[in-house]
Amino acid sequence: MTTMEKKIMSFSVAASLVLCVPQTASAMHIMEGYLPPAFCIAWGAVCIPFLAAGVIAIRRLVQQHRKSILLLAMAGAFIFVISSLKIPSVTGSCSHMTGTGLGAILFGVSTTSVLGVIVLVFQALLLAHGGLTTLGANTFSMAIAGPLLAWGLYQAGKKLKLPKLLNVFLAAMLGDLLTYCVTSIQLAMAYPSAEGGFWASAVEFLAVFAPTQLPLAVIEGILTMLVMIGLETYAKTELHELRSVKRGLFR
Repeated sequence: MTTMEKKIMSFSVAASLVLCVPQTASAMHIMEGYLPPAFCIAWGAVCIPFLAAGVIAIRRLVQQHRKSILLLAMAGAFIFVISSLKIPSVTGSCSHMTGTGLGAILFGVSTTSVLGVIVLVFQALLLAHGGLTTLGANTFSMAIAGPLLAWGLYQAGKKLKLPKLLNVFLAAMLGDLLTYCVTSIQLAMAYPSAEGGFWASAVEFLAVFAPTQLPLAVIEGILTMLVMIGLETYAKTELHELRSVKRGLFR
């Protein structure tokens, strides 16, 4: 990293730690105004280092490989389109695919977090889907936690020499499911059950999400697999160059 990049990362981590200091409180896109202010601030703070690292990663990637802009735009468009197709699931949230597994496989977690937050801002402003006050919570669940699992599973699958398409399918599907597990936890933390507390509330939210999210996760895995087939067929050179540049940047 350059000196400036190190300063940006140091500042982002410091800001995250300051904003995450516990505050007294009585207490999958989460809608505007649904979370208490303390939770909105805390989840937003957790996202700061990932977003800062993502901006740095995108800047370095684009400098080294201009053609990657097209793949970045494609991944961002994929996230926007399929995460905008939502199915009502529970008061305060909804079920939908995320699309972030593809970005995590191609670019990694930090870059996907930036693509995800851009999509979430546009959806909040143009589609009334999610919200600005809950942007941090939605970013963490959809653009950080889900991609982190998808990326980790994909890397593990490569080491285990799983068939590539099966590896892509599992990574995208399980990354989608984790997004909704995290969303359920976020809602349970904000609104614990009167009987049973946090765990009872988390189970209730998960039970409501599951009927719609399980088939959606399978569909997302299939769609991501099909997109990868298309990329391997029509953009094989660009993918090879992207992998070579990434190895050079993060060696």
